[in-house]
Amino acid sequence: MRNSKPPSKLAMLMALLSLSFLFCYGVEKVHCSTVHENNQDFHSLLDFKKGITNDPNGAMSNWTNNTHFCRWNGVKCTLTPPYRVMELNLTGNDLAGRISTSVGNLTYLSLLALPNNRFSGPIPPLNKLQNLSYLSLDNNFLNGVIPESLTNCSNLDTLGLSKNNLTGVIPPSIGSLTKLKVIFLYKNNLSGVIPSSLGNITNLSVIALSENQLNGLIPTELWQMPHIASLYLFCNNLSGEIPQTISNLSSLQELSLAVNMLSNTLPSNFGHALPNLKLLYLGGNLFEGQIPDSLGNVSGLVHLDMSYNKLTGKIHSIFGKLLGLSFLNLEENMFEASDSASWDFFVDLIACSSLTVLSLASNNLQGAIPNSIANLSTNLRNLLMSDNHLSGVVPPSIGKLNGLIELELDGNNFTGTIEDWMPKLTSLQKLYLHDNSFEGTIPPSISNLAHLTLLDFSNNKFTGSIPPSMGNIQLLINLSLSNNNFRGTIPAKFGDLKQLVFLDVSSNELGGEIPNSLGQCQNLAAIKMDQNVLIGNIPTSFSNLKSLSLLNLSHNKLSGPLPNYLNDLKLLNKIDLSYNNFHGEIPKAGILDNSTLVSLDGNSGLCGGAMNLHMPSCHTISRRARTISDLVKILIPMFGLMSLLHLVYLVFGKKTSRRPHLSQRSFGEHFEKVTYNDLAKATRDFSEYNLIGRGSYGSVYSGKLKEVEVAVKVFNLEMQGADKSFLVECETLRSIQHRNLLPIITACSSIDTTGNSFKALIYELMPNGNLDKWIHHKDNEALPKRLSLAQRIAVVVNVADALDYLHHDCGRPTIHCDLKPSNILLGDDMNAVLADFGIAHLYSDSQSTWTSSFSSIGVKGSIGYIPPEYGGGGSVSTSGDVYSFGVVCLEILIGKRPIDPVFIGGLDIISFVKNSFPDQIFHIMDSHLVEECEHLIQDNKVTNEEMYQCLVDLLQVALSCTCSLPSERSNMKQVASKLHAIKTSQIGYK
Repeated sequence: MRNSKPPSKLAMLMALLSLSFLFCYGVEKVHCSTVHENNQDFHSLLDFKKGITNDPNGAMSNWTNNTHFCRWNGVKCTLTPPYRVMELNLTGNDLAGRISTSVGNLTYLSLLALPNNRFSGPIPPLNKLQNLSYLSLDNNFLNGVIPESLTNCSNLDTLGLSKNNLTGVIPPSIGSLTKLKVIFLYKNNLSGVIPSSLGNITNLSVIALSENQLNGLIPTELWQMPHIASLYLFCNNLSGEIPQTISNLSSLQELSLAVNMLSNTLPSNFGHALPNLKLLYLGGNLFEGQIPDSLGNVSGLVHLDMSYNKLTGKIHSIFGKLLGLSFLNLEENMFEASDSASWDFFVDLIACSSLTVLSLASNNLQGAIPNSIANLSTNLRNLLMSDNHLSGVVPPSIGKLNGLIELELDGNNFTGTIEDWMPKLTSLQKLYLHDNSFEGTIPPSISNLAHLTLLDFSNNKFTGSIPPSMGNIQLLINLSLSNNNFRGTIPAKFGDLKQLVFLDVSSNELGGEIPNSLGQCQNLAAIKMDQNVLIGNIPTSFSNLKSLSLLNLSHNKLSGPLPNYLNDLKLLNKIDLSYNNFHGEIPKAGILDNSTLVSLDGNSGLCGGAMNLHMPSCHTISRRARTISDLVKILIPMFGLMSLLHLVYLVFGKKTSRRPHLSQRSFGEHFEKVTYNDLAKATRDFSEYNLIGRGSYGSVYSGKLKEVEVAVKVFNLEMQGADKSFLVECETLRSIQHRNLLPIITACSSIDTTGNSFKALIYELMPNGNLDKWIHHKDNEALPKRLSLAQRIAVVVNVADALDYLHHDCGRPTIHCDLKPSNILLGDDMNAVLADFGIAHLYSDSQSTWTSSFSSIGVKGSIGYIPPEYGGGGSVSTSGDVYSFGVVCLEILIGKRPIDPVFIGGLDIISFVKNSFPDQIFHIMDSHLVEECEHLIQDNKVTNEEMYQCLVDLLQVALSCTCSLPSERSNMKQVASKLHAIKTSQIGYK
């Protein structure tokens, strides 16, 4: 062996290469599968993985020891040892869990992108990441505050934290991030002011802070940023004004300040300072004065929204200079037009050849629409001129705008006929002509409008018969012809309107029988045929209307027995059959047992039914029937064959077929199925513009589902208890129904586009919004919205009835837990319904006792309305609802929120009222209510003593609900009874 030759250099080199190959086999370049040169980054990534609780798409499936960490999905390293992690990008993988603090140890990290996942918990400390230039944690469920230490990441140029649940303030030191170009913080719950230090960041081009709770002024520094291109601050609580002189911001292209509390006039040099604007949204503020002339200098403007302000004067001719204008919304202001010269802006708008949306609704426009309207852009799709003071006839030339899909002329004083222009608008999907003085007949050619989904001709002077051809418009969802002078019959062709949801032909002179064919319209949710001269029975086919929630056939000449199937329509929550000729025994075991949901007055032939209907017993009628029968039997020999035949007729004529009860079906079978895609389309992909509110278990969006206005409550299934809340609410809504509880349309339990579970409830959207907006409205609105005394009384009675039902009559005590004006919605008839948008705890858990803690289902209420015992950790109870109701009543009467700034130094809304009760109550009442009371007294409609006593009684009821001790408070049945007594008194009735 000693004599053997030593291995050659070539052999040794081959052996080393072989060993190296085996050692590093399968690893790109020089990275080895089992050797991790950088233990710090390796273990930091492992810690990050440990924080992941759900990886449904297997995004981290190769994060194992058998693969070098630089080859893990989403990880990118430097090209040379020791191979530091430069990028961590796991965008849109639906990962759930918490972001580990170990991420903050990846000190070479330049990109951290984790958006569109389901991460929760706080943002981890990232202060060591001096190289980080791109940070995106958007669209997760992160909570807590934005850490101040984040400002140590001095190389950041993109910061994305939008669409989370972050609270607290924007760190004042954010101005130290001088390299920032883009900052996305929108759609959180951030409060406080906008830091003026943002002005230090000269490279900023995009600032998106919208949909938060920011307050205070817009810092002057933001109007001086040299490179700003997009500034989004909409949907906050910002106040103050836009500086009257703005420095040149030629870089700014998109500006949205909508839905804040900004006021004063717009700066005169607005257009000169912002010459390159393309999108300008200023709606929903308190701006006043006129539109500045300089706005005509912004030649590239495409979208302009100045709606819901206090702008005055004539509508400018400057719009004729904005040749690229596509969207112009000036509704809900105080613009004027009273003569031909002031309508010249229509001529100027002709130059806007790209105009697709024009809204001038809710202003002070007067006189006739000029013929020049026919020359507007052929691209015009939406023309809204409702709620003005327009008069005369609609120019027939409007028929040239045959590209219109929406035309709103309602709420004016138009006269004349519609047959010369209406049939030409063949693309229309929505046509609103209600509340005018249109006359003449509806032409059969209305069937030309084959795409029509919403048609409202109510409150006009139309005559003649309803054309059967209307039944050919098979996409109709909403059809209202009420309060006209229509005669003839309801067309049987209406049975072909398979998509119809709302049908109102009330207050006409329609006769004949109700068409049996309407039973084919199985989507019908509301039928109003009251105040006509209809005869015959309720059609048997109505038993097919499983979605029906409202049926009003009152004040007609209908007859026959009440059908048993009415009790099987599980969604029916309001039925009015009063003042007809119905007879026989009232069927039991359903809605017809509930006197709060049913009106049967004025039908002298009805008997029996539930005790709370207070109808005469049927046995009295039976004795009478037997007496008559005996008498007939005695007279038979005297009257011979004729009497015998008459008796046979009576015997067989009295027989009624008994329809078997339909089996009760599970929740959801009564509704048309709705998918995730349907709801995404209805809410514009759950856009922030459609957001109504947020709560513990999700968000609520407004939308249009098959052109029906709806509210969509989307459950955040990542939150503990949300899935249970959805199931409990579904079950409860199936079994609890009341005319003063918000009606549900349908539910959706589906899968979203990423394969995740998706659950939502779809409600009817109340057209008059919430009570809060009616109590605390803007001053000097173009159309003042003031609640009269009678309306205020009606609202508190409606809410009291709803709570009385929930507490005492729905089968098990149910606690609302968050009663406040914003959760009280008003229908088109100002009927108040109780709702709970954004907080999923309207109904308590059926598994728990009614006195147990409610915290597992939701929070205990809102500040100012929470009873004192809740603040001490007490369990929720029905008496807590009573206290909240009392506070709401006081708020309705005095016009002040319980957190009004006037309540300081230990003073609250209750002590504020008590201090003036009962002798000085007029000093604390809402000034508009006091003014109305004075007018009623002056007009001798009521005496001063009657008015005073009514207000004292209302306040007394409210104060009886707000006692400190729950045991001293009235219950809701007592409260509702007292309020009904006030309502039916002379002053309450008025």
